[in-house]
Amino acid sequence: MSDFQHIVVYGGGTMGQGIAELLSKKGFEVTVIEKTRALANQARHHIELSLNKQLSKWGITQAEKKIILSRIDFTNEDTVLERADLVIETVTEDLQEKKKVFDRCDRFCPMDAILSSNTSTLSLTELAAVTRRPQRVIGLHFLHPITRLDLVEVVRGLKTEEETVRRIRQFLEKLHLTAIEVHESPGFVTTRLIVILINEALYTLMEGVATPEDIDTAMIRGYQFPYGPLEMADRFGLDSVLASMERLFREYGDPKFRPAPLLKKMVWAGQLGVKTGEGFFRYDEDGDRLREDVR
Repeated sequence: MSDFQHIVVYGGGTMGQGIAELLSKKGFEVTVIEKTRALANQARHHIELSLNKQLSKWGITQAEKKIILSRIDFTNEDTVLERADLVIETVTEDLQEKKKVFDRCDRFCPMDAILSSNTSTLSLTELAAVTRRPQRVIGLHFLHPITRLDLVEVVRGLKTEEETVRRIRQFLEKLHLTAIEVHESPGFVTTRLIVILINEALYTLMEGVATPEDIDTAMIRGYQFPYGPLEMADRFGLDSVLASMERLFREYGDPKFRPAPLLKKMVWAGQLGVKTGEGFFRYDEDGDRLREDVR
C-alpha cells in the first residue's frame, strides 16, 4: 500500500502545527497528539490563528477554513496510534524524549505503519533501534515555515528498507513537496549548512561589523534569501539553534560548529525569537516581525 489513510503528528509545537495544517489542506485525515489536553487545545488554537491570518488576506475562504480544521483531531491519548498508517514525530530535539515516543508508537501502531521523525540532527538508526520495525523507520525533516518551503529531507537509517523510501517519496509527491534523499549524518544537509551561516552572522554582530537589520538585509538583497540569518534564527527558535549547534559540535568536534557566546546569552536571557516575541528582532502574537530593531 502506498497511500496513507490516517496520519498521526506526534507533537503539537510549531513544526507539528505546520505539518498538520499542510496535510489537512492536501486532504489527509490527521490527528495531533500532545502530552496534555491543554497543550492539544493550544495546538488547535495556533492552527486556527494561522488559518484566520490566511482568511484575512483572502488566501482561503471561511468554508475552506472549516474543512481544514474538520480534518484535524487533537488529543493527548496514545490509543489513536492504533489506526495510524504513518506517524510523523515532532517533539523536542532530545534523543531520550524521541526514543520514548518511538517506543510508544511501536507498541500501539499496526506493524505495517511507518514511523518517521522530523529531527534535524539526531540519529534515525538510534531511534529505530528501540522499535521492532527498524526497516520502517525514516527521517522526514520538514523545513520551517512548512507552508512556504517545499523541501523535505528524506533520511535513511541503517536499516531503512527501499519500500519505505518508495512509499514516502510517493506520499511527498502527493503533497507537491520536493524530496532530497540523505544518508544519515549529523545535521543532514540543511541544518549542517544553515547553522554555520547563522553562527557567522552572530560573530559578525558581536564584532560590531553591522547592525542586525543590515546583516539580514545583506543576505536578503544580496543573495535572495527569504529571511536573513538572524531573523531565520529567531524563527527556528534560538534555543533550538543552540541545541543543534551543540550537538553538531559534539558529533564532529569541529570548531566551526562551536556556538557563538552571544547565542548562549540570548537563550539564557529567555529571548528565544518568535516563540517569546523577542530575539534579535521583535514579533507580534502572529509571528509577524515588528519593524523596529531590538538593538
